[in-house]
Amino acid sequence: MRGSSCVLMSVLLMIADGLIVKGPSGPLVAPLGSSVVLPCSVDELLSVKDLEVEWRRTDSEALVHLYQEGESRTESQQQDYQDRAHFFTDQIQHGNFSLRLDDLRAEDEGQYKCKVYIQQESGETVVQIKVNAERLLVSGSSRSISASVGEDVTLNCSVDSHIPPGDFEEVSWTKTDEDIQVLLYQDNEAHSSNERYRDRVEFFPAEIPKGNFSLRLKNFRTEDKGVYMCKVFAGGLSANATVLLEQLGFSALHIMMLILCISASGSALLLFCLIYCRSNTNDTVFRLQMFLVFCPNVLMFLAFVLWGVSEGSLFESVSCCALYFLRPFMLLWTAPYINNFTGNIKTWVRKYSSRSEYIVFSAVFYSVLFKSAVDKSLNYTGFEGVMIIVLFVMVILFNLIYIIALLLKLIGKSSERMITIFDELAEISFNILPSLQFILIFYSFGSARGGFIIVAVLPVFTSVMSYDWNTEFDQDMGCSPALRRSVWLTVMMLINAVLVYFYITALENEKDRVGWVCVIVFLQTLWALVNFAYSFDDFDLPRVAAVYVFGSVGVVLLNSVALMIELILKTVNGEGATGDMRIIVFSSELLFTLILIILMVFEPWITPCLQSCTKSMKSCRAAAAGSQNQESQSQNQNPAEAHAMNPLLNTQHQENSRSTGTEEAQPDSVVSQS
Repeated sequence: MRGSSCVLMSVLLMIADGLIVKGPSGPLVAPLGSSVVLPCSVDELLSVKDLEVEWRRTDSEALVHLYQEGESRTESQQQDYQDRAHFFTDQIQHGNFSLRLDDLRAEDEGQYKCKVYIQQESGETVVQIKVNAERLLVSGSSRSISASVGEDVTLNCSVDSHIPPGDFEEVSWTKTDEDIQVLLYQDNEAHSSNERYRDRVEFFPAEIPKGNFSLRLKNFRTEDKGVYMCKVFAGGLSANATVLLEQLGFSALHIMMLILCISASGSALLLFCLIYCRSNTNDTVFRLQMFLVFCPNVLMFLAFVLWGVSEGSLFESVSCCALYFLRPFMLLWTAPYINNFTGNIKTWVRKYSSRSEYIVFSAVFYSVLFKSAVDKSLNYTGFEGVMIIVLFVMVILFNLIYIIALLLKLIGKSSERMITIFDELAEISFNILPSLQFILIFYSFGSARGGFIIVAVLPVFTSVMSYDWNTEFDQDMGCSPALRRSVWLTVMMLINAVLVYFYITALENEKDRVGWVCVIVFLQTLWALVNFAYSFDDFDLPRVAAVYVFGSVGVVLLNSVALMIELILKTVNGEGATGDMRIIVFSSELLFTLILIILMVFEPWITPCLQSCTKSMKSCRAAAAGSQNQESQSQNQNPAEAHAMNPLLNTQHQENSRSTGTEEAQPDSVVSQS
């Protein structure tokens, strides 16, 4: 009985006390300029219906914040607290009515009352704020900063504090809209870990002792625009300032890029029209063809150079520049006018131009890959780091040997012994290079995890490279050319599919993995094309004009338009359509290379079809020309000769005269006159 009475008394006391509102156990101490949270909550909020929360100063009854009818009534706040006092609106349904007060001032010190009304009940709590006299003020730019692409810009950040410069614990610059750390000052040293800003951001060392931590951003890019925060930690205090960085429209570099892209596509279309839509002499057509091979590609090369300076990443711009610098090699190899070349140039174009593109592009690509591995050198220690350096040196060395051999054959003035030696070394290099490249890619992207894969795949890969498909299948097995090429195509598809799968697996942690995959797949396809040309010396590439036009005109048009769209979108919106131009550039070039492989492999079937089509077209043209000549001759003859040479026409006229009862005297009169 006594126990039940105690429980009843407790319940009556709770009802009498009303709603229980919780606050802090003691006063809150915060430095000037900081943000402070004033706690106020209830244990359980059964309903938000008719909920009202008031925050007021106890000394002046000034309204700091009001929550009523499901929303904050900022218009009722006292002017001193507008834009400084905020609720955590997502926590209200959980019974949390805490108030965040920003930019703390000396006059904010005092007591604050939180009063909660829920239906017929109410409760309140009091929170006291004490402002720390030690203050840490960080100031930035009062207005937004604008810059053009390619310019250097300074983001201001200065510290007004009594703390000595040597006591600064940490100063960090971050890009808040993307949560990227731009630059960190710690232990009296500056560190930049993000690839986008590496070697492009710095402090002013002479100004740091004065509390000036302004940031210098070099070579402004479109993606650099946004909100930057300078946050300072010193003496147990912290403060921050923000700076808004904006872009000033199209820069001179942007305009030059647009001009180059328009010039590249325009020159490709103009030369195509002059070559295929107008009749010219053979010499003129040959000169125009040479312009078509070099001019648009050189312009696109320059456009991607400017793209790398202003917008693109190092890996993206170098890869695209290298491709367009080397595209003329492939176009010369596929050109219909290859017979116009003479001497060593003709031999070199037929046999070595495609190999030249593969070897030189491999050297550039693996140099870029090595740079990427060096940037991540902290992740490679001991044996892995040594392996990457050794493999890279070997790959570049073998590439140089092959390039020297190609140059000796092109020049043709060296001794036969020298040419033979480098030719043998080049053949060894060509067989070994893909294996070394495979290992280098896996160590750079996949690290030692690919050790078992390398051991398992490498022997098969090397044997495929060194196998003489043409001779072995022809002499030992007596297979037809079509069967030999079909077997080769099947094996190449399987090998490349396995390699590409391993590459994708190794690239799973890369941010720009799609761009890397596009480049690697293109390189593997180009290797397959060169391997076919190396293995089947007796093949003759079908000279299909449509394929050549696609490679020389279509690819340039596609990539120039894509680059212009990407540039405009990044300038206007700050973000492009693809984010990596390698995706479009190397995908289009991959399609062109695949078409060439199909033409080479199925040449025994394609060549007869092309020959029959050519004969049919010639016969049709001859028939059309003969009919046109006959019509022109009949028109040039006089009526008497035409009447005499066409007896059928005379007979028809006579029958018509008998049937109508009239005589056609006009022909006779014409004959008599003649």
